[in-house]
Order: sequence, then C-alpha cells, then structure tokens
Amino acid sequence: MAFHVRGVVLPDGEVKDLWLVGDRVTFEPVKDAETISDGGFVVPGLVDAHCHLGIAFGAKPITSLDQARELAATDRDAGVLALRDAGSPFPYPELEDEAEIPRLARAGRHVAPPKRYLRDVGIEVDGVDDVRAAVTEQAAAGNGWVKLVGDWIHRDKGDLAPSWDAETMAAAVDAAHAAGVRAAVHTFSEEGVDIMVRAGVDSVEHGTGLSLDLIDEMARRGTALVPTMINIRTFGGIAERARGKFDTYADHMVRLMEGFPAVVRAAHEAGVPIYVGTDAGGGIRHGLVAEEMLILEEAGLPAEDILASASWRAREWLGFPGLVEGGLADLVVYEADPRRELTVVRAPSRIVLRGRVIR
Repeated sequence: MAFHVRGVVLPDGEVKDLWLVGDRVTFEPVKDAETISDGGFVVPGLVDAHCHLGIAFGAKPITSLDQARELAATDRDAGVLALRDAGSPFPYPELEDEAEIPRLARAGRHVAPPKRYLRDVGIEVDGVDDVRAAVTEQAAAGNGWVKLVGDWIHRDKGDLAPSWDAETMAAAVDAAHAAGVRAAVHTFSEEGVDIMVRAGVDSVEHGTGLSLDLIDEMARRGTALVPTMINIRTFGGIAERARGKFDTYADHMVRLMEGFPAVVRAAHEAGVPIYVGTDAGGGIRHGLVAEEMLILEEAGLPAEDILASASWRAREWLGFPGLVEGGLADLVVYEADPRRELTVVRAPSRIVLRGRVIR
C-alpha cells in the first residue's frame, strides 16, 4: 500500500506531492496510491530530544516493555515520531524496530555519583577508573548516546555541586567518545556545566547555570542545548520542598529558574544549536512536546526556529532523514501554518509514522 500526501511541505514552504512507499518518501508519482491528506502544512515528524521511556511518572523505573510502549504511544499521538531517551534504567532495545514505536535514539542508564541521584535510576560510581568503565559499559547498552549526571544536590554542602572532579568528568566524556557514542550531560549548576562544556560534552541537558561566556564557547564548539523548560518550571516546587533543611539550595534553584528564559534567548542569539525536549518521565508526563515549544516561544525564540528545533533540524542531529527523496516516511500535518501560529502544534490533523497512518 502506497500513500499520497499533498500540502505545503516544510521547511521549503512549497506545495508538493509526496508518495509514501513502505517506510520511504519519494517525489515520483505512484500509481493507485491512496491520498490521505490534501492541503495543510506537512512537517517532518516531531522529536522529543530529551525524554525517558524507562522512567514512569513519579521517578520510578518501569518494569515492563508494555509500559515503555504505552509511554512511547503517548508521545507518538502528539506528533512525536522520534525520541532521544536520555537515560533509562530499564533496557528496551526490542522496541527499536516496532512499527508503531517512534524512532529511538537511546542512552543506557545514567552514570551518576554515589547517593546523589534519583534512587534506582543510575549506575552509581566514583573514581576516574570506575566512571570510565561505567561509561564504556553504558555506551554499549544504548545506540549512540551516554548520559552523565554532571551535578546534583550535595547534602553536606547544602547546595548543588559537581558530581566528580574535573579530571573525572573529562575522562567520562573521553570514554564515551572512545566508545563511538555522544555524551549528554544533566546539569543545573554554574560549576557543573562549565566543567562539562570544556570537557567536550556533545549536549547540555537543562543548562540553567550557563553564563554568557560559556554560551559563546558552546556556539564555538557546536555543543547542543536541550533546555527542557517545562521541567525547569518545576524548580519552584523543588525549592519549597527543600526549604528549612537546604535553604541555600532552595534559593539557588529559584534563581536558576527565574533567569533561565534569558539564558535560552542568549544561547539562541549566539547560535547554539537548541533542540526541543520535555524531560518526560519522572516529574513531567509524556505527550507535552507542544507545550515545551510554546514555552520556548514565550522565552522569545521565533516560532520557525522552534519548529525546526523540534522537527527537521532535530531529526538531522539524531540521524533520522526528513521529507527528502528516499527519506523516512514520518510526517505530521497541520491545518494552519505553525510558523505563523505555533499553537497549531497542539492539534495535528494527520500523523504518519514509518509509512503507517496513526491518525
């Protein structure tokens, strides 16, 4: 069965006819193809560049493949047709080739310091040799990424602090690259993000502690930022729960939250590659990529750049070709132009994944 789609195809913005043959796109007409969409704006499938299929809401590891399938389906039905899982305590490589599961770019388990991360989620190690070995092991558990925990609350200090010393964190990044994968780092603090960017990490997750100088360094290196702004908005609640015991930490988290929109604007203006991610799993529910996009717009980023960061640019970054000759048959159709009215991303009129009509 072949399908035909006609509409304004982004990013080119021209009216085109597409034919979907199996899991591939062609611009060559296919006889007897079924027209499934005629009109509207056709966008390469959206990407959630930071989520966790292996963590259920409430920060508890999942226990079955069916749970991962359910979470992936929630994202898929919102138009997200590719996911980067930024750390999973539950392995699910079997889902990579399932027809109704979004494309998957996966890390293994988080590599974290002892007793300074979410319980039962990460591999907890200390010392340069053990950290390097854990990174190598988790590189093999994913399919192209390793997730490092760059900082977390240090209870003795009463505030955020780097996970390890600079030498160990640099060794972690080097071990990832030696294993042929890219390294993503969770970081909130100023000190943690500074160490990790200079160590050569490939993507900064959250990045609330970024300074203007470090933003320029990221732009120079081509280091990506996935700001997960919907998650940063939860910092106020985190701070309130910490008050009375960790007041310095609480005040720090509030400052980071309040200053973050300006940080993201500055990163965009400096040319840092920015990708859309929700941090779904844990404290954020799946299926909220549209809301993350709208929060980025509130922060001052242009709608077209946000759309690119959630679609064709993100797909290229992760190695999933868009709507080009021979590209992957993943697309979302919107009735109105999302470059002009971004709220339309909340309501896709047609979703096609791997050449199969989902909606």
